[in-house]
Amino acid sequence: MSTLVTSPRARYDFEILETLTAGVSLLGTEVASLKKNQGKLIGSYVKLIKGVPMLLGAYIPPFQVANAPKDYSPTRDRALLLNKKEIAKLERELHEKNLTLIPLRFFRGGPHIKLEIALAKGKKKFDKRETIKKRDISRDIARKI
Repeated sequence: MSTLVTSPRARYDFEILETLTAGVSLLGTEVASLKKNQGKLIGSYVKLIKGVPMLLGAYIPPFQVANAPKDYSPTRDRALLLNKKEIAKLERELHEKNLTLIPLRFFRGGPHIKLEIALAKGKKKFDKRETIKKRDISRDIARKI
């Protein structure tokens, strides 16, 4: 399971409560592009639209621009593949606990490209400062060792 593309600010801006693995509906040029570590998850999010989880705002360029379809959009909406029980659980937790769904990383799951998504809660400014302090302290300890 090699990581292809990550969302660098996700763990800084959000408190991750639970993670799930979902399949992604991609075009062939998108798969090739992701395998070359091209793409960005910055500013993207997952939303349930009519009971179907969709990845919105993710930027995945075509592998070869000349061979891409004429109407191709790198930030198009992509359907996520989850089973009914997982979707029902997500709907319930999103509405009851006021959480959000964010993408964390694209990775290879055997021959397929998978997306790790997380149920998360947004951090306040003071929580972000605490995260920075903990990271700095652990760095200092690692240097001394």
